[in-house]
Amino acid sequence: MGGVLQVRMYPFTETGRFICERQDAALTTPGAASLFLTFCWKGARSAPAAPNPYPPPVGASISPDRIEEAAHVIDPVFLHSPQFVCEPLSERLGVITVLKVESINPIRSFKGRGADYLMHTLGDDSSRVVCASAGNFGQGMAYACRKRGRHITVFAAHTANPLKIDRMRALDAHVEVTGDDFDQAKDAAKRHAESRGDVYIEDGRIAAITEGAGTIALELGENEEPLDAIFVPLGNGALVNGIGTWIKHHSLETRVIAVCAQNAPAMALSFQARTPTRASSATIADGIAVRVPVPEAVDAMASTVDEVMLVSDDEMILAMRHLLSEAGLVVEPAGAVGVAAIAQRSQQLRGSRVAAILTGGNLTGEQIALWLGGRPTGARGRRGSPARPVVPAG
Repeated sequence: MGGVLQVRMYPFTETGRFICERQDAALTTPGAASLFLTFCWKGARSAPAAPNPYPPPVGASISPDRIEEAAHVIDPVFLHSPQFVCEPLSERLGVITVLKVESINPIRSFKGRGADYLMHTLGDDSSRVVCASAGNFGQGMAYACRKRGRHITVFAAHTANPLKIDRMRALDAHVEVTGDDFDQAKDAAKRHAESRGDVYIEDGRIAAITEGAGTIALELGENEEPLDAIFVPLGNGALVNGIGTWIKHHSLETRVIAVCAQNAPAMALSFQARTPTRASSATIADGIAVRVPVPEAVDAMASTVDEVMLVSDDEMILAMRHLLSEAGLVVEPAGAVGVAAIAQRSQQLRGSRVAAILTGGNLTGEQIALWLGGRPTGARGRRGSPARPVVPAG
């Protein structure tokens, strides 16, 4: 066999109108930006005339129905993560803050949800799987593949967290370390899959991964009291698009606020421009250190996200320290950006009820000593501090 086949799955089409902050006009349907999985055959120059579809089609759009289905089929070790009002944090900020803790599972990250649901939708196919990861998605895929007896190769950059690389290998993934950043590793993963005829999985681009992540919003909706806003770390967009899809169908009064690293603003700039916009990435938050946005994820954000905030590395560290001292939680920088954003916005949010998704807690001993070893000074991000840049919708 030869050539390259792109199998489209889940074109993203949202119906109706959603009220978002817009400077120009009302939000309308973003069109049909397809989220798809690529799978490659080695050798010949053209694709077969009538290949069997892969993966089997599961539906026509990213939908709340499949998010609900995912909540019933994802491995239970990733579901029903702790969610509670952190009283010390809420009192200090003047904002009722619900923490959704996604770091208490076998991979210490929310990524297991989307990875497990994706592999569920692929069924019993035994094809080899390839992906790229900064570490947490690779762990999720490795966990899901090991459970099903599937071979997986994960590409990671030389700058990747060594703890995450070790954990991927411990989960039986073959890890190739190459490139100076995640996007270079992703390019290498694509080339590898094409040359060997393996299935290439791109996080942020495949609807099933997004739908699996969206189960977090379903669980948050089980609280008796509604939320005024949910603060969501923004990397490649899978998480916020899953959260936003559920919220915009079930809780229109809840604002979905995505949070980027100030030193890795590509997704924020893309959201503002409504088109993928590359930007440099030099942040400690490896989980959201995007330099080259996924176009399909950017398109989808038009109907799932109300605004994007930017937080600095220093604000992340302060939030991490407060999460340790006030909630007893070890959270990595990308996982703490929601709390950092709430602190930045505390004056405007005073008295509101909000949630922050703590997406991961994979830190090396050196990182714990460096970022959590000192005492919080309150110099940044405290109540009443000046607001940092915000990227409104449109």
